Amino acid sequence: MNFKDFIEDLNWRGMIHDIMPGTEEQLKKEMTVAYIGFDPTSDSLHVGSFAQIMLLKRFQLAGHKPIALVGGATGMIGDPSGKSQERNLLDEATLNKNLEGIKAQLSKFLDFDSDIPNKAEMVNNYDWMKNYTFLEFIRDIGKHITVNYMMSKDSVKKRLGEESKQGMSFTEFTYQLVQGYDFLYLNEHKNCKLQMGGSDQWGNITTGTELIRRKNGGEAYAITIPLVTKADGGKFGKTESGNVWLDSEKTTPYSFYQFWLNTSDEDANKYIKIFTLIDPQEIETLIEQHSKEPHMRILQKRLAEELTVMVHSKKDLENAIEASKILFGKGTTESLAKLDEKTFLSVFEGVPQFELSKEKIINGLGIVDLLAGEVNVFPSKGELRRLIQGGGLSLNNAKIENADVKVASTDLLNNKYLLVQKGKKDKYLIIIK
Repeated sequence: MNFKDFIEDLNWRGMIHDIMPGTEEQLKKEMTVAYIGFDPTSDSLHVGSFAQIMLLKRFQLAGHKPIALVGGATGMIGDPSGKSQERNLLDEATLNKNLEGIKAQLSKFLDFDSDIPNKAEMVNNYDWMKNYTFLEFIRDIGKHITVNYMMSKDSVKKRLGEESKQGMSFTEFTYQLVQGYDFLYLNEHKNCKLQMGGSDQWGNITTGTELIRRKNGGEAYAITIPLVTKADGGKFGKTESGNVWLDSEKTTPYSFYQFWLNTSDEDANKYIKIFTLIDPQEIETLIEQHSKEPHMRILQKRLAEELTVMVHSKKDLENAIEASKILFGKGTTESLAKLDEKTFLSVFEGVPQFELSKEKIINGLGIVDLLAGEVNVFPSKGELRRLIQGGGLSLNNAKIENADVKVASTDLLNNKYLLVQKGKKDKYLIIIK
């Protein structure tokens, strides 16, 4: 990509919601500095932030200079945009921990360390806000933006309108001024001329451009991208167990891989454009192939592969594919034993669980007594023996051919689990304590 391709590429990928007049001309003219702000309410970003991360990555690949701003100061206030109530404020120690985690994650996507002229930078708005007194702020900044202007923003109107019973605190009302000052500060100190973000941020971003224009008569521009949605109306980036995080401790690479693999055809068609760096021609080919053989899930597989490698690693992708085979009964006992505990539990999430004391199997326990006595996976020993005779029982993905087999501590997966399978589909997990 080069300067001229950036907007064209975003348009093709469906990644422009609003763009301020003059922005495209500015980007074609010279290397431009732009920033996006990230919410520091956790020590990890989740896939809800992924479109913005990829926006910064594309910006750098196009030859421009990206700044990732982590809102150490704004995180102490709370942004009213798109929210119906005020959020909890964070203390400084929690914020610092969260900022470190976010920095580490963004480093996987942006080049912060090389000598290129457009190398990325990371900034924390707490650094320039912490010594700014309230009186100085309202004198230097507040006087440039009218209350009428601030009240005209949609995010403010919604919170003050008839729908809202709680109203809006002065703290949140001033949020757009604080974010506007971030843009002004970066404009003055980093020659930053563009702010980018989600479409819900348009009001806050344009307050910044207005502040730069009124205070310094400077140039400032804005781009927002559509908020990513799911075709069925569900919230993107959420599963039954909560957010899909970029941190492998919060969401295992296997669960991350499965999230993308399970997207609908319509969503996969959209997501592969937004979240990958695959060039348009190849994407068009993939979409065409997928339409001819939708049951092969070509788009979903490629999407899951690209993103798992990008966010985690090639090794994590290989492990996730291996774990997926196990889920569908294609794995061996050896491959099952290789899974780490978090991935193992992710694979068998929702499987009926039973508990057993480790003392029971120290000297070996007959499989019939175990499954139809100690944990009652099966209601009768006779039924279990007939199942074994018919070749319908597996333990740790190995078929049990003899009802006299004994189970011992050496059979445990991760020194803690036994996986029982009845027939082709029914699985049970025994947790040894």
